[in-house]
Amino acid sequence: MSTAAHPATPSAAREARAAGRLPPWWALAALTLLAAVLRLSTIDLQSFWYDEAFTPLHVLHPSLTATLRSVAHTENTPPLWYLLAWADSRVLGTGEVALRLPSALAGIATVPVAWAIGRELNGRRAAIVCAALVAVNPLFVWYSQEARAYGLFVLMAALAMLCFLRARREPTSRRMAAFAVSGALALLTHYFAVFLLIPMVLWLLWERRTRRAALPAIGVLAIVGAALAPLISSQGGHGTQWIGEWPLSERLQAIAQYYLTGYTGASLGHGIELLVALPVLAGVALGLWRMTDPGPASRRADAARSMASAADDDGAGEPARPASARGGLLVAFSIAACGVLTPIVMVAFGADYLAPRNLVAAMIPVTAVIAVLVVWPSAGTGRSAGVGATVAIAVTIALAFLAITIDIDLSSRLQRGNWRGLAKSLRVAPRERVVTTVELGSAPLEYYLPGLHGLRPGTTVRVREIDETGYAPLRRSAGEPPAPGFHLVARLDVDGLIDYRFVSAVARNVSEATLRRHVITLASPDVLVPAGV
Repeated sequence: MSTAAHPATPSAAREARAAGRLPPWWALAALTLLAAVLRLSTIDLQSFWYDEAFTPLHVLHPSLTATLRSVAHTENTPPLWYLLAWADSRVLGTGEVALRLPSALAGIATVPVAWAIGRELNGRRAAIVCAALVAVNPLFVWYSQEARAYGLFVLMAALAMLCFLRARREPTSRRMAAFAVSGALALLTHYFAVFLLIPMVLWLLWERRTRRAALPAIGVLAIVGAALAPLISSQGGHGTQWIGEWPLSERLQAIAQYYLTGYTGASLGHGIELLVALPVLAGVALGLWRMTDPGPASRRADAARSMASAADDDGAGEPARPASARGGLLVAFSIAACGVLTPIVMVAFGADYLAPRNLVAAMIPVTAVIAVLVVWPSAGTGRSAGVGATVAIAVTIALAFLAITIDIDLSSRLQRGNWRGLAKSLRVAPRERVVTTVELGSAPLEYYLPGLHGLRPGTTVRVREIDETGYAPLRRSAGEPPAPGFHLVARLDVDGLIDYRFVSAVARNVSEATLRRHVITLASPDVLVPAGV
């Protein structure tokens, strides 16, 4: 006698399906690992450029008090990153890996924060896309490998956005406290954090259910901002003159260019920039079309999205997204728009601090908006077709970003100037030597050639060798002897950095004014000599 088999229960069926799946956290772990590989494996590939070298030379001191004093008089950034860099230098030293490590760790940590932002806005698929784009975007990788505050700024701004989204969804005192702390840390990292925090504060004040709970957090942010006012006054925009000298039209163009092809992406040309922009624009346009598609199909898609978001919950203890994905998208867009547009508007009122790199943290909400729109479900096509288009666009964007990131590692023309290599070529020389260079080369050469220092105006030095260094465009007089009795013996090219080497059979007196007038480049010059010359 045979017995009929009992049909499997729904819970048993789910367990059977789950048994053949990877753990829900595998995608986040894989993306975080990818971010770590991209940032740590090549952290010392490029030499320090001016700002990075300036930090260990003139900002970091054995005394914390002296370091903070230098921050107040030589920098235009709040002190948090310098405190971390000072502590790091006391333990690991001031080498390239040591000083860039905090930025690299911050860049890696930004990936899970971006994941959480995407998940808050529109579920697990948005989380995957948002984290993937942050992990491989060449701009985020670049500043994760720079010994300056930008990598930490991106992390703190992303963390503030995440805490804001959670506080807006569930306005408890604990979540508001987290928003206050993360927002304060963002302000203490970079002044441009205020442009990202303003729309968050306005949203909390606008919505009645969050207004009362948000007041203490907003008060904390106001106190921190007021406490920074004396430092801002002391710093006084030191060293920002170059911003106004950069044509505004070029800076506006560079904002999108930085995000699409990285800090040095201009060297790739507009064709590559367009190729990267096309899948981004396609994903945004398709998402907007899906979102605005009217009719019953759209309502069914909204219901399906809600069910899919619940099914996609990765077990982290939080809902997949707010009740209204459209509302979350609007919030993210407002943060991105305010973070980018406010500094642009300020230019019209005479406050021109619009350096595209100061907007790097605003690219986090920009990325979140792109991720949400790319994964927005299709209302009028089959589920498989909609998912296929989403995956194809997301993968294309990520691969384009990754290709440029790898190209930067392989192409010296896309990297920071190789001052380390140039310094190596200058090490073997007579002690009676003077070096002229561009202003942005003075700190790197002083860093890589210890003992080298600036020559005081009006001074005369007695030397047997003159090295004129810099980069294109070169003057027509490049290669001509800078002073009587010297003749050209070598012209070196170190990944685009040029060195014209002149020698004399005997030591001769040369004035600082003569050396400064006779330089090989069109950029502002500096004159450096070894200690004791």
